[in-house]
Amino acid sequence: MTAPHAGTAGATRACPHCRETILESAAVCPACSHKLRYGGPSGELGTPAALTPLRVEGSFRNPADNGAWEYSMVLTIRNERGEEIARRLVGVGAMQPGEQRSFSLSVEMNPGGKRGTRH
Repeated sequence: MTAPHAGTAGATRACPHCRETILESAAVCPACSHKLRYGGPSGELGTPAALTPLRVEGSFRNPADNGAWEYSMVLTIRNERGEEIARRLVGVGAMQPGEQRSFSLSVEMNPGGKRGTRH
């Protein structure tokens, strides 16, 4: 997999605030929510609102009589052929009896320019 060139859809850069890899076109970092780009004299963002075609939320509770449990949150992205193109360990932790964790996953989409991406 080759990285798209600067200025094309799918090109990435590092957020200057949190150093996460983000889309070059991002006006707000999706990881740390810092504003990255401003437009016009009023300081408003110059990009349209993102579409969110997927949002999944859920939670689970460790039953009070089960002892401590550990968890790992893994995110996998696959292309249309089912080939894995990214896999990330998002977080790990432990839950004591009676504790609860909530998770949220969302996919935001924005117009990416004139050229498509190979992803």
